[in-house]
Amino acid sequence: MIRVALADDQLLVRAGFRALLDAEDGIEVAVEAAGGRELLEGIRRTPVDVVLMDIRMPDGDGLWATEQIAADPALAGVHVVIVTTFELDEYVVRAVRAGAAGFLVKDTEPADLVRAVRVVAAGEALLSPGVTRRLLERLTVGLRDAPDQRLLEGITEREREVLRLVGQGLTNDEIAVQLFLSPLTAKTHVSRIMAKLHARDRVHLVVLAYETGLVAPGWQ
Repeated sequence: MIRVALADDQLLVRAGFRALLDAEDGIEVAVEAAGGRELLEGIRRTPVDVVLMDIRMPDGDGLWATEQIAADPALAGVHVVIVTTFELDEYVVRAVRAGAAGFLVKDTEPADLVRAVRVVAAGEALLSPGVTRRLLERLTVGLRDAPDQRLLEGITEREREVLRLVGQGLTNDEIAVQLFLSPLTAKTHVSRIMAKLHARDRVHLVVLAYETGLVAPGWQ
């Protein structure tokens, strides 16, 4: 069973999400909150797997709450999906950097929202189609003075290749084809890179690929 927390200051939005998710097999809404502090209190009492998080909320906004979740070892298994009205928002960029595993806009189709919950609960990362490149370009413009190669100390040349492809948005299967590996070997490389770089999830790996200069905006 995938346990979900809803964090949004609009009761109608939470009610809509609850009705949609509770109707799905294997998913239940376990916590609701209208603000960041209320959310943290709720998920510390009632364990959840996924948080659907609005950005602009009173009493602790979504950015602050995401940072608190990412920094708390007791909440290491909680995956945050930012759900916002705005496709491009500096707060979304910062939330992804803080540890959010996914990003969706509120006009996402209901089926895509359900899929997002399942994908993120399984440990994968998710960004709305069409948003990824623009989001990553924002990550690399004005937020870091220069690529920091020191972040890559300790990983092998092959792992650098794999990380570069992760940064370009390739799946494990696509990486396997590109590097003439088995899908299992590609998955193992990605898992080892995550462990070595202390990455929370695949989104964090993508950010690191850009921050270290392995991938630059506009690369194909």
